[in-house]
Amino acid sequence: MTAAHTTAIRTVDTDVAIVGGGIVGASAALALRRRGVAVVLLERDLCGSRSSGVNYGGVRRQGRPLSQLPLAQRAHGIWARLPELVGTDGEYLRSGHFKIGRSEADMAALEQYADLSRDFGLGIQLVSGATLRERCPWLGGRAVGGSLCPDDGQANPRLVSPAFALAARRAGAQIFERTPLSEVAHDGQRFTLRSGTALQVRAPVLLNCAGAWAGPLAAQFGEAVPLHSGHPAMAVTEPLPFFMHWSLGVEGGGIYCRQVARGNLVLGGGSGFAVDADRARSERSAIAVLGVQAVELLPALKNAHFIRTWSGTEGYLPDRQPVLSASRTTPGLIHGFGFAGAGFQIGPAVGEVLAELARDGRSTTPIEAFAIDRFGMQAAAEPDRPPQSAAPTEPTPAPSVPH
Repeated sequence: MTAAHTTAIRTVDTDVAIVGGGIVGASAALALRRRGVAVVLLERDLCGSRSSGVNYGGVRRQGRPLSQLPLAQRAHGIWARLPELVGTDGEYLRSGHFKIGRSEADMAALEQYADLSRDFGLGIQLVSGATLRERCPWLGGRAVGGSLCPDDGQANPRLVSPAFALAARRAGAQIFERTPLSEVAHDGQRFTLRSGTALQVRAPVLLNCAGAWAGPLAAQFGEAVPLHSGHPAMAVTEPLPFFMHWSLGVEGGGIYCRQVARGNLVLGGGSGFAVDADRARSERSAIAVLGVQAVELLPALKNAHFIRTWSGTEGYLPDRQPVLSASRTTPGLIHGFGFAGAGFQIGPAVGEVLAELARDGRSTTPIEAFAIDRFGMQAAAEPDRPPQSAAPTEPTPAPSVPH
């Protein structure tokens, strides 16, 4: 008779547990370690491999809702220190971000935004007429003007997002990749997270940074939100002679484009589709439309070839604003998700805010607009929900962690 062989589950106790290793979760881990807080991060794939690593790479403040500009300004300072923080510049360039107007109505909207955002010091410049043609000879005839934010720019998400996780690990964070979360419970004092029969993590504070997959975790604790997934269509061209420094957007939405030093143009616009729970691709029709729009705005692309197309999975809420707040139902639970395809630039600042909420129970950056209860409290399905006490009417402060 052979004795059954069993392997004991590994148990790790820590101050803060993080679910999700994108730029938000990884930068939160790094910010916590820089504050001396013990951190364990669980990522079901590889850190930075999801939307944080496959997005367009725009690093822009211009065009954000005014409520996001304090976060964007904080992030702007972090991006300037990228090499010392994470060990690489991530091909970050303050190349300028130019938002194109194709009508007088567009130009009026751009002028209004410049006025409303003036106090944030973005330095926006409106460009039109002869000046536009002089500065942008590569623009097609449909553009009548635009709005330039000179210090906005671009970076390579495939380099930047994993670099935050590597820096957090070097700083002492315990990071477990290819470790999907299979169970989470809360006993009133601390969370217990399990990944199959291999690992369990116990912590008084839990950061929900699971991106488009963050909804079920929030719902488990009585905070269901109307989060849905989107799949942006992306493409890159063959290398072309370099002609454009700025990263481009269009007033009212649509195509966005930037040219990298090697000459390739990275473009996005339209929607892709989900292949399964883990993969997404660009829609063929969306790429066809993207090609037409690209040539219309940039005639130099007329005979260019797309050499690769791709997509990813982003989390969107109805108001296209993120959730960034302490839980209203569960002490120690803090949410940071739902960045609607625009989380790359503000991600490092969101990480610092999450670290402040975890350690101090408050943030030095205004985040009231991103409270999770703005959608109303919706009960999750009872079988999936752990025992909870009655939900308080005010935010519950996180248990303290070491300063």
